[in-house]
Amino acid sequence: MDLPEAAPPVYAATAPLDLVGLDREALAAFFADLGETPYRVKQLWHWIYYQGATRFPAMTTFNKALREKLAESCRVSRPDVHQLQVSADGTQKWLLGFADGGEAETVHIPEKDRGTLCISSQIGCTLNCRFCHTGTQRLVRNLTPAEIVGQMLIARDHFSEWPSPKEARRISNVVFMGMGEPLYNYENVAAAIRILTDGDGIALSKRRVTLSTAGVVPMIARAGHELDVNLAISLHATTDDVRDEIVPLNRKYPIAELLAACRAYPRAANSRRITFEYVMLKGVNDSLVDARRLVKLIEGIPAKVNLIPFNPWPGAPYACASREAIRAFADVVNRAGYASPVRVARGQDILAACGQLKSESQRLPKTPAAVRERNSGDA
Repeated sequence: MDLPEAAPPVYAATAPLDLVGLDREALAAFFADLGETPYRVKQLWHWIYYQGATRFPAMTTFNKALREKLAESCRVSRPDVHQLQVSADGTQKWLLGFADGGEAETVHIPEKDRGTLCISSQIGCTLNCRFCHTGTQRLVRNLTPAEIVGQMLIARDHFSEWPSPKEARRISNVVFMGMGEPLYNYENVAAAIRILTDGDGIALSKRRVTLSTAGVVPMIARAGHELDVNLAISLHATTDDVRDEIVPLNRKYPIAELLAACRAYPRAANSRRITFEYVMLKGVNDSLVDARRLVKLIEGIPAKVNLIPFNPWPGAPYACASREAIRAFADVVNRAGYASPVRVARGQDILAACGQLKSESQRLPKTPAAVRERNSGDA
């Protein structure tokens, strides 16, 4: 399919090989070049993704000569933490910096006995959803598997959650609901999900990973077949006219096509319901007519509806629907047999709530010098 252009990351040609984000096959080829056995992959995986090790001298199952060889030519990367903000409600937001100077935001939302990490898949976004702060930032580029997985590693470091715990995790769930459209960076997102759910490392259950999309219809079935994770749809409207305005991707993949893809989503069942995200905008999509129309649209789909009170940001063109309107909307959906929780806004005071993420990164200009610099990298 025709995906929007996103500039690749720019790295120095002399940078050591980053072992984070490489799949098992790539690591096996790397060790084979060193004359080492494939078993080294399992050992390295254990150190990076189970123990959280970043320094090769700590990897004591490797002999000294191999540790020295790895230290000379490789690295185990982490994004740089440019800023950490903590909300009054305990939500934390990291502004993370990458090797080429790009930045993205990651959010941890704590609960009593668990927590959700909201991960970004791109720097900026190409979708321009009018209620979303990220949509006011032009797409800079896709994040690499290392940069996506690195968001989890940074959070694990912060909570001292190494070795990888089996229970009582501070980070029990991951949602791809941060900056960017995950299905427009599918290959890198898929590679990252396979690392996050690998049983020998971080070992997240696929049932605890949610992939959110604004409706990139041709990629939905592939994601279901290949990744087997939960699906969330940013729906936000019940007519094409309204959705065309607030989610411009709808002009390419209208509601009927999107819902057909949802009905065909592999393994969708009452135990693996599709979540429809619906931001409540005053006077735009919050009427009882919309509520009844929504129920008819999703009829027959194993689903729940998350109602999201609009989270304001500087210059936002919308206002949040009233509590009364949200409650009445939820009642209609609930009476139709669909769970319809109203999401509690978290991290609003640090612009960490749904739809509020943004960085100041800018796309590199397409000057001859920039192209030469980009093409000189090893990524």
